[in-house]
Amino acid sequence: MKMVIVFASMSGNTEELAEIIEQELKQSNAKVSIFQIGLDDIMAFDLVQYDVILFGTYTWGDGDLPYELEDFYDDIEAEDLTGKKVALFGSCDSFYPVFGGALDKMAEQFRKTGAQVLEPIVKVDLAADDTDLERCRKLARAALER
Repeated sequence: MKMVIVFASMSGNTEELAEIIEQELKQSNAKVSIFQIGLDDIMAFDLVQYDVILFGTYTWGDGDLPYELEDFYDDIEAEDLTGKKVALFGSCDSFYPVFGGALDKMAEQFRKTGAQVLEPIVKVDLAADDTDLERCRKLARAALER
């Protein structure tokens, strides 16, 4: 099973979640690649080569997508991800009325491609605590299930 972690992070909170998920997958001997949008060379069309996509993002402002994710978001719609599993995670801010809106938007966009979006989406309020990190590990284990 070929797996990829793709994430956007500004403060490092979502990056920490991605690293915890990567560690959990590697402990299970999974083959996993990891890419940070805006820093690494990853495009929406690259996702078709993976069986499982673990996608992380922070939410900007009042439920908005981060700027660096906007093109990626638009480009996903053109891809056929039927049969792919997608797990979503990210850092959010409960100060705003829409908690984790970028994750909800990404989930809907992935569903349009035919992908199976795993529930629950892991939404972490700002920096992760031990409970949040365990939720990320659980998400990784769920992604490994066939």
